[in-house]
Amino acid sequence: MARKKCVSGVILLLGLAGAAGAEEAGSAGVSPNGSAADGAAPREWSVGPISFSGLIDGYYSLNLNHPTSRVNQLRNFDVKANQFSLNMAKLVLEHEPAPLGFRLDLGFGRAFDVIHGSEAGPDVFRHIQQAFVSYKPAKMRGLQLDFGKYVTSAGAELIETHSNWNYSRSLLFAYAIPYYHFGLRATMPLGSLFSAGVQVANGWNNVEDNNSGKTVGLVGAITTSKLTWTHNYYVGPEKADTNEGFRHLYDTTLLVTPAERLSFYINFDYGVDKGGPGMADSRWTGVAGAARIALSRWFAVAPRLEWFNDADGFATGKSQKLKEFTLTGEFKMARGVLTRLEYRRDWSDQPFFDRGGSPGAFRHQETLLAGIVAYFGPEP
Repeated sequence: MARKKCVSGVILLLGLAGAAGAEEAGSAGVSPNGSAADGAAPREWSVGPISFSGLIDGYYSLNLNHPTSRVNQLRNFDVKANQFSLNMAKLVLEHEPAPLGFRLDLGFGRAFDVIHGSEAGPDVFRHIQQAFVSYKPAKMRGLQLDFGKYVTSAGAELIETHSNWNYSRSLLFAYAIPYYHFGLRATMPLGSLFSAGVQVANGWNNVEDNNSGKTVGLVGAITTSKLTWTHNYYVGPEKADTNEGFRHLYDTTLLVTPAERLSFYINFDYGVDKGGPGMADSRWTGVAGAARIALSRWFAVAPRLEWFNDADGFATGKSQKLKEFTLTGEFKMARGVLTRLEYRRDWSDQPFFDRGGSPGAFRHQETLLAGIVAYFGPEP
């Protein structure tokens, strides 16, 4: 009963805030980066020192293979086929560290189910995307310490749809990297162009550890006015009840913005899960590239192309080489409301995809999707 009341309260708060945000936006135009076209700063939702943001994200997906399972394979969030689906409803409470602060991301929906698919902790953890406290000493030149549950630094995309260029996530986001960690992280700027960080966490996608070892993450980024180049390396034992056989992941993304209305990125991942005594190693490699072209203040297109080699079937459950092409059209209806229409085709060099009542019999899958996201708070 308590959980139902809590969920109902989140829904009510999101609804009230979303309605107010829509009323505020009116018919105002938006620029390609989501800010108001007239240069006005987006309204900040806050109560005292605590700021609020949130979103509601839903879609309809048509799978042209018409699988009887009604599942889009190789997807992590837009998994339901030939039906309407709620991707997520989310509320964020945040207090910027000065010097103490915190962040709490609460929500539910299909995305939260997928993110926490391997979580062994209590069910309540599945409704918490992030929960950490922060400490940022005033005289430590930007050093910030966070402790708790936080999303991974790896990857070119984010969990929230409106913060990405495409509606669906790449194969690399879905299968090459973790979603979150629980532990301690430290970040600090080193000069005007470089920042670095260290993380010590329980592991991949678990609040409660499955062994006594710890995963270490090293992160670094070079940032200029036209590009951002990030590097992430994670290493640690991830197998249940043993500290033998370390998992290694290297992830890098180069994001370039040569013009105000044109951006593109290249993302590369290499991972190996050491098998330990008497067990074989598992490797995966992938590269993805995407671009975003803003044709006007309210309309943009975003193509994406990628290749993923799951050489030992570690990520997808089958040894295969995959390719994926996505084309997304985005229409910003008003500040805080956007829609996306998307075509996607996935290929495999092995029979893998369901078609009708034939499971795993085809080498390709095509989908059409229409999604809408309403959000309030800071613009992405």
